[in-house]
Amino acid sequence: MGTVARMPEYRRILLDGVATHVVKDGEDLVAGDGRIVPADEAIHLPPVQPSKIIAVHLNYRSRVEEFMTRFPPAPTYFHKPTTALNSHRGGVVRPAGCRYLNYEGEIAIVIGETCRNVTIKEAESRIAGYTIANDFGLHDFRDTDAGSMLRVKGSDTLCPIGPGLVTDWEFRGRRISTSVNGDIRQDGSTDEMEWEMGYLVADLARTITLMPGDIVLSGTPAGSRPVEPGDVVTVVVEGLGELTNTIVEGPGAIGSDFGAQPSESEEVTSTALGGDWELRGIRAPHGPGSSDPVSELHD
Repeated sequence: MGTVARMPEYRRILLDGVATHVVKDGEDLVAGDGRIVPADEAIHLPPVQPSKIIAVHLNYRSRVEEFMTRFPPAPTYFHKPTTALNSHRGGVVRPAGCRYLNYEGEIAIVIGETCRNVTIKEAESRIAGYTIANDFGLHDFRDTDAGSMLRVKGSDTLCPIGPGLVTDWEFRGRRISTSVNGDIRQDGSTDEMEWEMGYLVADLARTITLMPGDIVLSGTPAGSRPVEPGDVVTVVVEGLGELTNTIVEGPGAIGSDFGAQPSESEEVTSTALGGDWELRGIRAPHGPGSSDPVSELHD
């Protein structure tokens, strides 16, 4: 029986205080100058430095079924600022006073060449490779930011990616799962995807120039739920490895003297906790960020 060739995997780590590109070789990471660091001892950085991070909304069949809805005629997207970027083993911050921080295990497409006005086939050739992402969402801000998802999905630390960039990876028929403290909470397959990787890239590149290193998040299967400080969340993608992060509580609450505040509504709870989809949009928001400030968040 012949041996199976390993796909190249490139990582970025902090080595002697300097961001360094390394190649994974078995259980070790090897720098260009020959220095070797055991992978489980390395301080990881995001494997790429994007100019932008774009994410698709619904793309997995199980997620659509969970939402009791249907796919839109074409994919829709939102933007995560690069300041949300995080890494393998990085702490994901849930601000004090917030309750609904949800994981979403995903596959991240990494652009390899400048991409604009390309066909789907051409877009596929512009992809450098893939990495794992966890598209965390702070749904406490969903009542005010549902249109843009800016704070919901773009708050600091809410986009861990890694551990490495894998080239020559075939995305079809791959299992993707997310576990919390060792218990599997999401378990899906890329065969559920309505729109494949090249389609997403070509669709975006009709009007947006995608640059080398840019990231496109390709959607999540069913099972996204809130996590608590201290929880350890691991996303496993067949052929890409494991991305692990620990949830930590922020050092201070959201400032209450101005701006929208965390709130809770049927839109928030149905999205964060699953179920009760028929109640979405029916009941008014309540809690400190709503028009009914005397109401308190229920337990």
